[in-house]
Amino acid sequence: MGTEAEAAGIAKKPRFLCLHGFRTSGEILKKQIMKWPDSVLDKLDLVFPDGPFPAQGKSDVEGIFDPPYYEWFQFNKEFSEYTNFDECLAYIEDYMIKHGPFDGLLGFSQGAILSAGLPGMQGKGVALKKVPKIKFLIIIGGAKFKSPTVAEQAYSAPIQCPTLHFLGEHDFLKQYGKELLESCVDPVVIHHPKGHTIPRIDEKSLPMVMEFLERIQKMNVQ
Repeated sequence: MGTEAEAAGIAKKPRFLCLHGFRTSGEILKKQIMKWPDSVLDKLDLVFPDGPFPAQGKSDVEGIFDPPYYEWFQFNKEFSEYTNFDECLAYIEDYMIKHGPFDGLLGFSQGAILSAGLPGMQGKGVALKKVPKIKFLIIIGGAKFKSPTVAEQAYSAPIQCPTLHFLGEHDFLKQYGKELLESCVDPVVIHHPKGHTIPRIDEKSLPMVMEFLERIQKMNVQ
């Protein structure tokens, strides 16, 4: 079908690598995202890996979702110094080589911070050097990196690709999610009344989500 689709100039479903939150898992993120309407899910090809490191402490989702839990990297209390960060970047690139190609990244929480930082780092040639350019982002409960070194790599140039952001009214990262918008050239923002969570897509937000997905699908013509 690939070559026929290419010959006809048919848009393929955008393929997203989905990066879960801190001390959760790909399976947990999948369960949360699968609550979205079929009309949204049918337009996406989603892949849910686990982070490279088993959780090194208690998970906030204990008692809600079953273990095992994973983390992408470790950080200090101020979120300004990271441990195993280069290993995390190498792990993501290796996964993309083995299971890709991927068109975009979808991330929640720690996965959203990573997702939003990677296009800039890829543009600078410090991450994802061996895989195709990231074309789209879906950011849920995101923020910016606070490490000066990583921030310089991630945000020295504006994030040019189309981005869809979910901002929770009661999310403790809301302010930082707003700051991230300032680095995005083309953000679509959906506000929801919840906290730091993956919201359901309701009747009010559905048209905005669908419009974003239709736009990126058109850009994804092979």
